[in-house]
This record gives sequence, structure tokens and C-alpha cells, in this order.
Amino acid sequence: MSTSRRAFLGGTGVVLAGGFIAACAQAKGPPERFEVNLTEAEWKKRLTPAQFATLRHEATDTPFKSPFLNEHRAGIFSCAGCNLPNYSSKTKFESGTGWPSFWAPLPNAVRSRTDSTLGFARVEIHCRRCGGHLGHVFDDGPPPTGKRYCMNGTALKFTPGRA
Repeated sequence: MSTSRRAFLGGTGVVLAGGFIAACAQAKGPPERFEVNLTEAEWKKRLTPAQFATLRHEATDTPFKSPFLNEHRAGIFSCAGCNLPNYSSKTKFESGTGWPSFWAPLPNAVRSRTDSTLGFARVEIHCRRCGGHLGHVFDDGPPPTGKRYCMNGTALKFTPGRA
């Protein structure tokens, strides 16, 4: 029995598409537990619409629009959802990507998980205390870590002062 080229290519496409969809679906383990747990209504009261979209529904800021992109004062960048300090200005650098970038978080400030929503694996960064989506981390940052924590400005608050 011979298979036509069209049937072969069509079948191959279905197999590849199925594999792509399976690769994109994340296996859900037990839900993470966080110190700060609010209902959707409570989060909506606490946050601006942009903060809610980013922190609770993993939206992404428009590049080059964050007020923190050009923030160069000493200080601390904290989660806009629960005020946990996440990053020091001492680790902030100009990445040229359009988002505030850091080469390291503060100790015990963030957690990570795999994010495959775009069809490939990335490492999502979220607040350790409330689980709010902060951004992603990449392996193209400067020394000493080589990491680029690419954060959404709407997910952060800035407090000037000691870093």
C-alpha cells in the first residue's frame, strides 16, 4: 500500500501539531500556597486594573512604557500586590529590552516556574509571598549572575532610599 505525499505531509502535520499542543500544556501539580491569599474581588479592590492584569493574570507591560525603566535612584522595588521587597536598585541594569531588568532578586523574594504559554519554555518569576506574576528570567544578563530578571513595572512599587 502506498501513501501519497499529500497524505504523508498532512499526517505529519497533525502529529507535529498534536506534539506542539501537548508540549505547551503544562502538567499541573498541586497548587502553590502563598502567605497572602485574596479572592479575585479583593485583588481587584487592592490593585489598579493594570496591576491586576499583570499580577493576577500574567499580562505583560508595553515595552519602554514603565516609569521604572529610567529609575536610577537608590531604593527597593517591591511587589505591588503585597509590598514584599523583591529587588534592590543595586542589581538594576540597562538591558535595552524595554522592561526594568535586574541581575538578581533579593533573598527569599521570588519563586519561579516553567511558563510554556508561547509554545516554548520560559522561566516565569512570581512573588514568593502572594504569587503575583512579576516577569521572566533569561540567561543573557550581566555578571555576576548572567541572569536578566525582566520585570513588569506595573507589578512593582519603588521606595527610594537605602538599597
